[in-house]
Amino acid sequence: MASGMDKSLLSAELQEEEEEEEFRRLLLQATEKIQGSMPSPVESKPIRPLPGFCLKTHTVSGEKVFVNVCKSPHIPPPPDLSNEELACLIESENASDFRIPMSLGEPHAEVDKSGNGCTAYDVTISTSFFNKMEGNPFLKEFFITIALEGLSEKYKMELSNEERRILKNRKFMGSISEQTIRTKSKPIIQEMDSSAATVPEFTLVAEPSVSHPDRLVAKMSLPKMNSVKSLELDLGEDRIVLRGKPGVYHLDIFIPYSIIPEESRAQFHRRTKILTIIMPVQRPSLLP
Repeated sequence: MASGMDKSLLSAELQEEEEEEEFRRLLLQATEKIQGSMPSPVESKPIRPLPGFCLKTHTVSGEKVFVNVCKSPHIPPPPDLSNEELACLIESENASDFRIPMSLGEPHAEVDKSGNGCTAYDVTISTSFFNKMEGNPFLKEFFITIALEGLSEKYKMELSNEERRILKNRKFMGSISEQTIRTKSKPIIQEMDSSAATVPEFTLVAEPSVSHPDRLVAKMSLPKMNSVKSLELDLGEDRIVLRGKPGVYHLDIFIPYSIIPEESRAQFHRRTKILTIIMPVQRPSLLP
């Protein structure tokens, strides 16, 4: 998951067709400004995860592996999806495209109850998502699949999807270590406290709605805004951050697919007060 914001977009007010070129110019300037600036230091903080449940599995070569699924309020939850929407993702064979924010800890050697050596990994997710998952077996199985794929990719190993089970009498194997998670990079322009800002009404639609979408379209209702000059929009590969200055609106959400920020477009219509963001979705072959 890309937890920081990789690109920055500034939209121009588009009321006439000929203003499209002006928007593109501003978009290019914003992108170049980010790319040409010195990298912002990445903020991080330590967290102490709480135990959730322990999963036992094997590598395809037969090595025993335990996964401690932990929870923390410092990890953001993924977007809500219904079981029907999750089923569509799985049937389209693009389940791994759905981003579940999680922290993958380093492997640590442990000894199982038989006295044999084994390897354990700590995977930390949002507390609210963990609680929701515990009441939804379908969502839990989906998460386990994504988590095992993430561990396999990060640590270059192949875990078995067949031989896995949740231990009934044990919440974790060994000990759970403190983890360090990244927070967002410092923005170029520091914002004032947004605690009093309003979360705008918005919709997020995948087009087409079946299989793997080509693009995501977000529409945000901003009735208190009169000009695009008071809006700041940042897009990451899996994140949208919108600010309406001074402290009027604030929206920070994760999105379920990896987008292409530098090819995205945004339009603010002054009459309807609707901000529309069109975001091309990365094809599976382009995902890291």
